[in-house]
Amino acid sequence: MAVPKRRQTSTRRDKRRSHMALKAAILVSCSNCGEQIPSHTICPHCGHYKGDVVLKGAQKAQAEE
Repeated sequence: MAVPKRRQTSTRRDKRRSHMALKAAILVSCSNCGEQIPSHTICPHCGHYKGDVVLKGAQKAQAEE
């Protein structure tokens, strides 16, 4: 069975792990209502995606509020 001859330094270990950090989500404003949503997703507030109504139930919920 293969066993490392020398212990790997913390610097070398941390260089390998430098790409594992979490990145902040990129948010864009909805073209219809202006809410901040993740890009390439349907707006949960108004139900629009790229200017078209995709979810009709979302508009009813928004009108009731």
